[in-house]
Amino acid sequence: MEFRVLGPVEARVSGRPVQLGGPKPRTLLAMLLLHAGRVVSLAQLVDAVWGQDPPERTRAAVHTYVSTLRKALSDGAELLTRDAGGYLLAADLDQVDVHVFTREVSAGRVALADGDLEEAAARFAAGLRVWRGPALGGARGEWAEQERGRLEELRLAALEDRVDTDLAMGRGEAVVPELVAAVAEHPLRERLRSQLMLALHQAGRQADALAVYQEGRRVLLDELGLEPGPALRSTHERVLREEPAKPARAEAAPPAPRPSQLPADIADFTGRAAELDQLSRALARPTGAVRVCAISGQAGSGKSTLAAHVAHAVREHFPDGQLYAALHGVHPHRADPAEVLAGFLRALGVPEQGIPADLAERAQLYRTLLADRRVLVVLDDAADERQVRPLLPGEPGCAVLVTSRERLGALSGAAQLDLRVLPDRDALALLDRLVGSDRVAAEPEAAREIVRLCGQLPLAVRIAGARLAARPHWRLARLAERLGVQRRVLGELTLGDLEVRGSLALSYAGLAERERAALRGLGLLDVSGFGGWLVAPLLDCDRDEAEEVVERLVDARLVDVSGEEGGVLRYQVHDLTRAFARERGEAEETPDGVRALCARAARAWLGLVEAAGATPEPDAEPVEVPHLDREVVAELLADPRAWFDAEQAELVGVVERLAELDEAGLATRLATALAASWFSTRNLFHQWWRTHSAALAAARRVGDRADQARLLAGLGWLRYEQDRFGEAESYYEQSLAACQQDGDERGEVTALLELSTVQREQGMLAAARASLDRALLRLRALDEPRLVVSAVHGLSRVLTEQGDLTGALRAGERALAAHRRSGDVRGEALSLRTIGIAHRAAGRLDEAARACERAVELLRGSGERLMTAYAAQSLAKVRIRQGLGDAVRSELLECLGTCNDMQDGFGQALMLRTLGELELSVGRAREALRYLERSLRWWDALRLPVWRARTLRDLAGVHEALGDPARADRAWTEAVEIFTRHGCREAGEPRPASVPVSEVPRAG
Repeated sequence: MEFRVLGPVEARVSGRPVQLGGPKPRTLLAMLLLHAGRVVSLAQLVDAVWGQDPPERTRAAVHTYVSTLRKALSDGAELLTRDAGGYLLAADLDQVDVHVFTREVSAGRVALADGDLEEAAARFAAGLRVWRGPALGGARGEWAEQERGRLEELRLAALEDRVDTDLAMGRGEAVVPELVAAVAEHPLRERLRSQLMLALHQAGRQADALAVYQEGRRVLLDELGLEPGPALRSTHERVLREEPAKPARAEAAPPAPRPSQLPADIADFTGRAAELDQLSRALARPTGAVRVCAISGQAGSGKSTLAAHVAHAVREHFPDGQLYAALHGVHPHRADPAEVLAGFLRALGVPEQGIPADLAERAQLYRTLLADRRVLVVLDDAADERQVRPLLPGEPGCAVLVTSRERLGALSGAAQLDLRVLPDRDALALLDRLVGSDRVAAEPEAAREIVRLCGQLPLAVRIAGARLAARPHWRLARLAERLGVQRRVLGELTLGDLEVRGSLALSYAGLAERERAALRGLGLLDVSGFGGWLVAPLLDCDRDEAEEVVERLVDARLVDVSGEEGGVLRYQVHDLTRAFARERGEAEETPDGVRALCARAARAWLGLVEAAGATPEPDAEPVEVPHLDREVVAELLADPRAWFDAEQAELVGVVERLAELDEAGLATRLATALAASWFSTRNLFHQWWRTHSAALAAARRVGDRADQARLLAGLGWLRYEQDRFGEAESYYEQSLAACQQDGDERGEVTALLELSTVQREQGMLAAARASLDRALLRLRALDEPRLVVSAVHGLSRVLTEQGDLTGALRAGERALAAHRRSGDVRGEALSLRTIGIAHRAAGRLDEAARACERAVELLRGSGERLMTAYAAQSLAKVRIRQGLGDAVRSELLECLGTCNDMQDGFGQALMLRTLGELELSVGRAREALRYLERSLRWWDALRLPVWRARTLRDLAGVHEALGDPARADRAWTEAVEIFTRHGCREAGEPRPASVPVSEVPRAG
């Protein structure tokens, strides 16, 4: 069986091609082949085959094509299966040409990096031999076109690497014909041109090599207006100097990060020999797919310990790194797979701004980074298969080890291990290692009784052993006797969590009151991981005492050392221990005592959050944080980002715990501080939602309208950041109502200003103007100059949209003057951009250019990437109107990249539309159509009708230029209807004349 996509899409059985049918089944097969060994969802298949125009019964249509493919393939029923909401093509990767190509080229690059030129040349040649023409022949649609371009780029890169190898071996003359053809096909590809020059130079044809450079320079200047890049210029200089014609090796890329996140191995690991051997073999044995092992069993059975031990035992088989995540499957708030992926991507070297917002996109990037790498992924305490699936790599070099209380039977292809309680022999051996063989040998019956009373659960045996080890003067019979006192309780309970609870109670009873109080506090806060500093506010003591208490809890095995993050030692409380500690806290502390200790910890966290998010002043005094010494604060915040990463989950949890206790004021302050300093800058929208929602519920229960207003405004800001404008409007309206009920005039004005922005973005211009008028009216009685300037600036933007350009400029100039008086450079830049837009709308292009140029200059100086992109877009619009569109194309593409990086959907739509306007202005109507249709899809997704209308207006010009007046009329008519309905200035603007097409003849 053979499958081919690097040329016409084909399947061959016994060397003969299979009849696949038309473009749609070929496209579907191509999608499955490119993801061979992985489940492809129904939505992905529909998008690949039909794009934006799927049939009404997509599921039935896909099933029809799949059935056809199954019949065509000799063993199709086993090869192509339905799985987890999609389809899986279980082909051996060696049967699929694209995977053979990828494997061979990767091996060639490894050999080239190692200096083995013969091996590199052979591997590159083997990879390129599987190409039979343009990829995905016979497949059609937008997905196929995009994938075809991506694959062609991979082929060219492999060809260039192979040519570098040939040149390094002195085979330049032999590759000249191939390079001449490649350069003719790709005249703007500078690396190919440089290689052709070197090959000609090796062949003794210096004059021809120099002519290739001159031709390339001419093409680059004519097509792009650019001089050759530094690499091509360097090759030109070397040919002129007649230096040896070896390829210029690119500077070595930094090695890929090799994460090593495994928790510490257990030095006294005992037993489980058969399980250890089974798991080690399954993880280390190469297969054609990702190896997945799932360990399931009751709480306390040692799943996590076994997983850590196995992971360390096989780590040498995974030289590219080991990733680890605690999924908190039994916790009320399980780990979000999207956040786990964000942590993995950071560990794999992805910068913060490069991490996608969408779960599916994060998973796709994660699988891409792990392709051709050997990485072990350990996922501890999974809730179910749904939590695990996004975290699975896609390539056979990787392996995954999962633990869960439930058997993950729906995890396809996973080797399952059900972990039982320890056999008597292993449980006794574990106790023996913990307390010393002499003691066990001296009291074998007591040792067996202890193991029996512990239910043979490793966690319970460890706790008992730790107590005996800490009390060398105790006889084992004494502990057995004490356990026997609990016999009535233990006898009523089945094996599992509750038996462990009995053991925990016994261990708790042996603690001093300080340690008990600390453990109760940790349970009442409901934290799983924590820094040792946290015990200081819990007990209201200094750091030294807090550290001693934590170490005694570690000695008692009630707390584990989890590692060091940001230079700070961190600890872990086992789920069962935490549940027990909370029970004891609720039983032994008064309600006021519970609230007091949680409040102390929260105030410390709040102070640290505010300090970590603030811009440090030179020579500033150490920050004061309640309940913490200044030295501790300085140590914790030496690396604020690392501190926040370590504390992030606990910060969310403590807000929810405060809300649960109806400590609404503290919950609100901490939630809003997190949103202002961390959640917004790092797009942590899920955490933002959780904290604000929890605090809001508490504020409503206690009837605090001021806190409700702040939190509702925060939720409005969150939805605005997520481009969910309708929801943002609703939250701001609720915030406004809460401020009015509370008599908070300043809050009311702030809510009105934010509301007007959201209304304007949605094209609700009359409503936005009314909100601004209300705000300005209330500001007459308030001494709030900054809010006045903000209101005037907002008014300028709304008046521009409504067509009152004189009023808009007057308001904009007023805001600009105020910003300059106060020294607010950012405000000055934003006002200049607004003024530039008003001038452009009035046709005063020179004035518009000057204002926008200055806005770009100021924002670039401030380092604000996103707002700089918006200002540059405004300037580009002016240049397009001035007939200088070609000069700003590259900058607009850079702006689009910035918006992509920052996950700004509005910005992406805006840049795409502007690029479409640019291409239309220079007569490249088909390119304009591509950009504008992508922009239109964005506006529809964002539900912004006015922006849809503006893009339809541009599309009318495109369709006119392409000879389709009917479509042009429909687009123009819809645009005018929307403009009129929303009171936009464009409603009265004349229809522009069409632009002639430069790259294709007009139809008809």
